[in-house]
Amino acid sequence: MLDLEWSQAIELPRTVASATRPSDIRRAWVHRAPEDLVVALYRASSGMHGEIPAPWWLRAVVEGRLESRELGFRIEDRISGLLGRRPGWEFVPWAADGESGYWEFMPSERGASGHSIPTTVLNTSRHDGWIDVLPAHSSTTPPPIAVAGFAGLRSRLGEFEAVR
Repeated sequence: MLDLEWSQAIELPRTVASATRPSDIRRAWVHRAPEDLVVALYRASSGMHGEIPAPWWLRAVVEGRLESRELGFRIEDRISGLLGRRPGWEFVPWAADGESGYWEFMPSERGASGHSIPTTVLNTSRHDGWIDVLPAHSSTTPPPIAVAGFAGLRSRLGEFEAVR
């Protein structure tokens, strides 16, 4: 029963396909319900099934590495504010179940370098910088580049955008 309850908790409405930033898709129960209830349901569900689909920020909050869901939203919104104003970056709202979407640098796809998959910026609970970059590629997905937070992303953006 918990697996059904959890899948409903992370379910997003169909309207997310037109989202242009992460805040546009914060419509699921995990985004709106009291944070302590979200954490409790996540713990109960993951305790029965191991790793379950969940937003990066929820995994970090449960692990005690991120202060709150609100801080996770602010991190996503700062990235959105930076990339949303730059030419070539597009927000992709249809990430894996429970995830917060990601950003693609479209000029890195099918450019002079011939890559078929663009440079991608996504949030992660893998490290405390909370941001990973997947370089543009064509075949096997390269290992993610751990970015040292928002300041690290801003300072390395030219490097990430140089691949075309």
